[in-house]
Amino acid sequence: MATKGREMVTKKAAPKKYTSRPTGLALATLETRRGYRLGIRTGRGILDVERASGLFRIRTPITIDEVIQGADCAPLKRLIDKALADPRGKAVLVPESRAKFGPAVPDPGKIICVGLNYRQHAHETGNPIPAVPILFNKYNNSLVGHRGRIKLPAKVSSQFDYEVELVIVMGRKARDVPEEKALSYVFGYASGNDFSARDLMRVTSQLMLGKTCDGFAPLGPWVVSADQIPDPQNLKVATYVNGERRQNSSTSDMIFSCAQIVSYCSRHMTLLPGDIIYTGTPQGVILGYPRDRQVWLKAGDRVVTEVEKCGALEVTLA
Repeated sequence: MATKGREMVTKKAAPKKYTSRPTGLALATLETRRGYRLGIRTGRGILDVERASGLFRIRTPITIDEVIQGADCAPLKRLIDKALADPRGKAVLVPESRAKFGPAVPDPGKIICVGLNYRQHAHETGNPIPAVPILFNKYNNSLVGHRGRIKLPAKVSSQFDYEVELVIVMGRKARDVPEEKALSYVFGYASGNDFSARDLMRVTSQLMLGKTCDGFAPLGPWVVSADQIPDPQNLKVATYVNGERRQNSSTSDMIFSCAQIVSYCSRHMTLLPGDIIYTGTPQGVILGYPRDRQVWLKAGDRVVTEVEKCGALEVTLA
């Protein structure tokens, strides 16, 4: 900190550069007594990175935000190997069934969503194929993790609906990037649920009220590093309500690909590491049913949205 006259001037730290971008990993955010902490999926459970780092004296990033922002991740590989090889590692490996998950990316700068981005979904809702991506947004209050609860805002809405979505997690600053390079700016992918209150969406010409209630952006359980999904346009997506399959499609039905979406968004705004993009939902939503068959979600329902390679994301309605 330097002083100039009576004014205090704080020098800004230089932005971090990637020294070892993580590959081959599925990352989670664990909710612990110490706050949100980084977890890594292994064949023997989820590695609690902070506890393992202390136990084995290997300094590593301890939150997913640090990893996305460009912290050196080379020590993470050493930490995983050590935890799996050392008998003491059992103490820092959490069985997935007992893990308490936070939102996979707990503090994104932006939550961008794409509407009507599957051909069959546009058809089922009686809408024309969009000429450009239809963008709207959610806020961080809407984030909830795997096995979380959504308290339905029943005083203001009664038409609750699910939307399984592939979610893009940005890993590099992107401004006006060409489509052919857009995926190189992606950190990873996750399963999401663009939970919606359909009646609130129709109150005005803007979608915001029906998209931004607390808990309306389930995300997780994993952020899968981008190297494991070289073609995000060839993934199965599905939704289950109380065990009954409601959506069953593929990202190949997207109107605008992930690369096109990233490129398009970056033409209008600067995308930053940690920003997330919900890329749209396929056919099978309740809104697409004939009116006499629309049975909206209710308290007690269990909704699972699953994206191939990204895992199954479960929430319970209350």
